[in-house]
Amino acid sequence: MVSIRGISAMMMLALLSAAIWAYLILARGGFWRAAERDEPDVAASPSAWPAVVAVVPARNEADVIGRAVTSLLVQDYAGPFRVVIVDDDSADATAQEATAAAAQLSKSDRLTILRGSPLPNGWTGKLWALHQGLIAADETAPTYYWLSDADITYKPDTLRMMVARAAQGDLAAVSLMARLRCVSFAEKMLIPAFIFFFQMLYPFRWVNQAGSRTAAAAGGCVLVNRKVLTELGGIAAIRGALIDDCTLAALLKGQGRKIWLGLTHRADSIRIYDHFDDIRRMVARSAYAQLRYSSAILLATLIGMALVYVVPPAIALFGSAPANYIALATWAGMALVFIPTLQYYNVSWLWGPFLPVIAVCYMAFTLDSALQYAAGRGGQWKGRVQASRDM
Repeated sequence: MVSIRGISAMMMLALLSAAIWAYLILARGGFWRAAERDEPDVAASPSAWPAVVAVVPARNEADVIGRAVTSLLVQDYAGPFRVVIVDDDSADATAQEATAAAAQLSKSDRLTILRGSPLPNGWTGKLWALHQGLIAADETAPTYYWLSDADITYKPDTLRMMVARAAQGDLAAVSLMARLRCVSFAEKMLIPAFIFFFQMLYPFRWVNQAGSRTAAAAGGCVLVNRKVLTELGGIAAIRGALIDDCTLAALLKGQGRKIWLGLTHRADSIRIYDHFDDIRRMVARSAYAQLRYSSAILLATLIGMALVYVVPPAIALFGSAPANYIALATWAGMALVFIPTLQYYNVSWLWGPFLPVIAVCYMAFTLDSALQYAAGRGGQWKGRVQASRDM
């Protein structure tokens, strides 16, 4: 009887996991195809190029800000365009490096360095810096804000492409998912999966459908319509959001505005994640916030990820027929659908079968995020705790 019950339970788990993957592959917006991209660029040029101001919050970014500023200032954009860097209480040479980059291009007149004021209660550091930068940007009343991270570099046609797409589609926001650095062993193992999981959570095709409730953005690169954002209360409307990009997207789409999110080869993150701990910190900073700081949702998430990613290889390797055959087919299916994201990152398809191991790493990162929050160290970034239980 014990043996029969064991086989029955094993078969139920194998079938349940297989059914979940069948749904994900067939009915989750085709997220795994990684097909929503800004290439080829099919948007027609507007009759007149509107004014744009790029706003970049920067806190202790001396090692990357020079390259980021250079890539912004060499944009081949025909309309009025300038850059505002908000130096968010940096303890290094962030401002000096940004200034030197502009001077080297003889474009200092297009760059403004704004020294940020102290962080008030109720704001995350990045959003407070953006808020100050947008106030400075408003002096020239631009049509669009370009919200960019200090570690992102762009190809020269990036702004032109985003503005054309926004104008043609009457979009409130256009966001590009910058390609994260994928050079070290840790990056090759973990970074493609980060994008794979993000697309699974927020299928880009659904994000880009006006009638869908799914909303998301990639905070490293967002072009947003100034008038629309102002009407919704500006950045102050999301002042405490740790996951600011998706919160902004939800605010816009919740008011019936159209947005667009896609993968790109035009934008690259130059931040280095050479070690597993670097990626752990990146994920742990906001993972528990994604779960709304709920221990119940955390438990459900960990159980769900175990069912989806751990059960198939476990039964395939240690189970008995016919459950192990079903589990093996499920494992093979998840490895195959991971390949388009691996190809996007120019990483070997041989990483596909190791997706369950990678998922276990992300489960550990998520648990660590909850533990940090419980210890009063949630949302740490550049020396700031932004998700303390006391906030």
